[in-house]
Amino acid sequence: MATVSAPRQQLENPQPLAAVPNRNLNAPNPIGPNPIAPNPIAPKKFVRLTLWPLVAATFFMVSGGTYGTEDIVHGAGYGRAILILLLTPLLWSLPTAFMIGELSSALPYEGGYYAWVRRAMGNFWGFQEAWLSLVASIFDMAIYPTLFVAYLTRMFPWFQQGNRGWWVALAVVIACAVLNIAGVKVVSLTSLWLFFALSAPFVAIVLIAPFKIGALANAVTKPTTSSVDILGGLLICMWNYMGWDNASTIATEVEKPQRTYPRAMLVAVCIVAVSYVLPFAAMWMTGLTSTAWETGSWADIAGLLGGPLLRIGVVLGGIISAFGMFNALVMSYSRLPLAMAQDGMLPGIFAKLQKKSRAPWVAIIALATCWAMCLGLGFARLVTLDILLYGFSLLLEFVALAVLRFREPELVRPFRVPGGLFGAIAIGIPPMLLLAFSIIRSEHEQVWNMSSFAFGMILIAAGFVAYGINHLLKPHGWAASTEKPQPAA
Repeated sequence: MATVSAPRQQLENPQPLAAVPNRNLNAPNPIGPNPIAPNPIAPKKFVRLTLWPLVAATFFMVSGGTYGTEDIVHGAGYGRAILILLLTPLLWSLPTAFMIGELSSALPYEGGYYAWVRRAMGNFWGFQEAWLSLVASIFDMAIYPTLFVAYLTRMFPWFQQGNRGWWVALAVVIACAVLNIAGVKVVSLTSLWLFFALSAPFVAIVLIAPFKIGALANAVTKPTTSSVDILGGLLICMWNYMGWDNASTIATEVEKPQRTYPRAMLVAVCIVAVSYVLPFAAMWMTGLTSTAWETGSWADIAGLLGGPLLRIGVVLGGIISAFGMFNALVMSYSRLPLAMAQDGMLPGIFAKLQKKSRAPWVAIIALATCWAMCLGLGFARLVTLDILLYGFSLLLEFVALAVLRFREPELVRPFRVPGGLFGAIAIGIPPMLLLAFSIIRSEHEQVWNMSSFAFGMILIAAGFVAYGINHLLKPHGWAASTEKPQPAA
């Protein structure tokens, strides 16, 4: 396995941080080559994110509200859809949140999950973790501008004509890139206010529905084109509950991350689950048929329930949701190339920071260009590819949790997954079982005349090739600075 430049050479069996007081994590360790993540301490002069801005940013990195869940009801019906929405966070989200709570509290490093996997299993697997996450982001990030346009056309059908929707989606990509270059403080505070704005129409739906029990049983709705079945609904539900690890990449920009991260993860899980279940439970009471639902239909259904004002509120909320999710995720994904460049695993140009905001502007522009190239793919195809690639990166994170428990039992863990080493291993089993559903489904989705599964395997294999090419170009790693500049909040 290749090592990076001398400042990043580390030990084969790294000692627990707690056992080495005042240790310089950038200095070489004489025992061997396995890398340790960089120094987590950010300069104190920077204002960092506190609990509620982090909860709001995590909410948008994972959910963005009830939008995008409509096809779950179409495919499964109300009762089974609500059951899926309640069980999925228990089997998929909570295990992930617990894993992230432990690793982010023990190792609050820039790059988050990439740094954890690299510390636990070395350069090669750290590179693969970052590769899988960034490639998955190409498909994931194309979804939100698509949703933005889907809700915008509900209010202004004019944007459906020609390529106008594509240009609007591209404008979303550019606007969010600009906001992120302005800095994470702008992004997090924007997320907090956007959360309140998009939640307001759904609070109104929950309050109005009890007064209209059975009132929409015979309502005439626009014909739907959705072909989602119950398995497709489960995959969409998994997509709506994934992304908890995205907030970990900004760990050095969070106030007291050892305490803040676990609390933020658990609070956000509860808020996301409530935001999904309550509006559908409320609409179930109205008697509206489940076949009336498809992606983007919340607007028309809200109009049936509360009139044109509520319809406009939901449309605006959908636009806000898609924009807020894309905006928050730009902040997360852009820290991966930054951390890799600072570790000498990518060219140093990706570590360049904007002078005033300290945002990784080169990484943001490069990723935004890639995301814009996938804006034309369909919603269901994007979700299938996204879950497949994300699932394999999540697998590496659960493996890193178990490996670090075994190799570094003395590592200080302010928050721990209960159950000892067995608990650390067992907690990854339910999410991986759910991942099997995405593998089954990906064999039926087509991308460029091949199944999504085959296309996904090609992308995964490309990560091995990319690492090999990277090593051939720079056998000892790209030049890495001995002191990592920290992006500011």
